[in-house]
Amino acid sequence: MTKNPRRRRRLLIALCVVGGLVVSAAFALRTPSPVGHWNSPEGFDDYRSKYDAAMRDLPAPAAVRDVRTEYGVVRVYKFAGAKSGLHPLVLLPGTSSGTPVWADNLRSLLAITDVYALDLLGEPGMSIQDKPITSSEDKAAWLDQTLAALPERKFNLLGLSIGGWTTMNLAVRRPDRVATVTTLDAVYVYDGLPFEVVIRSLPATVKWLPRSWRDSFNSYTAGGKPVEHVPVADMIESGMKNYTMRQPQPERITEEQLAALPMPVLAIIAGRSVMHDPAKARSTAERALRTKTVAFYPDASHAVNGEYPDRIASDLRTFLTAHGRS
Repeated sequence: MTKNPRRRRRLLIALCVVGGLVVSAAFALRTPSPVGHWNSPEGFDDYRSKYDAAMRDLPAPAAVRDVRTEYGVVRVYKFAGAKSGLHPLVLLPGTSSGTPVWADNLRSLLAITDVYALDLLGEPGMSIQDKPITSSEDKAAWLDQTLAALPERKFNLLGLSIGGWTTMNLAVRRPDRVATVTTLDAVYVYDGLPFEVVIRSLPATVKWLPRSWRDSFNSYTAGGKPVEHVPVADMIESGMKNYTMRQPQPERITEEQLAALPMPVLAIIAGRSVMHDPAKARSTAERALRTKTVAFYPDASHAVNGEYPDRIASDLRTFLTAHGRS
């Protein structure tokens, strides 16, 4: 794990990119092609070397599995945690990030229960898409099939940004394996994406533009903090340059769908996020969620998972102790 506090802080700032960098712009700029893919063997090799370097900031996984689904092979890491009687956590990262984004969260989460972390199918990472994903139902199907291949019957899902949407999409469409859902500043769930973010993100999705253009947008999503080169940021940069995503734009989760969810939901909302209107998102969550479990972090940016790992773990422990057991 990262030892130097200042370097660690820079890592947290760099993680802002995972939450929303290409959430809309990548979809707007896509061209017809059946599946997400690496643009060249050399590009994948570059990404793989940086992914491996970023993974060294995580605890060693107890097991690594490649789970076959109808839409491709999903990379799943298992980390052995506390034997608490809670259902295991399943972590879903933000777009273009992968499992290494959880480097600053894993140790505190493992004090709660066992953890699975997976790379999103159709995104940069070690998962391999081999069938087109054309709808929100397809996105729910591959995740449900992944969970079905794991030995446990129920899971506590934790998703960051687009990972939060992915967990909620599963909960809405295929809830049987979902014990609870926790969203970390989820996009397309409690509010829509602001038009300003879409416009400002467009240059960051053009692969041949200088990295400085992407760094500028990353700093914007992190509340103006500087972005510096660290293993996770280098990995994300390589994925953005070398991988082409082919997925439909997420459908906004409606307030009616939120109200109808059969499982408890914890919504963690960053007060300085630019990926939605934080006040509106908070109001929607407080109004719609049956359990009314909403945690508002007024000084957090969209990089909330790296900025407040201990607070997230504490809030999650309280929530799961009440709702996440068999």
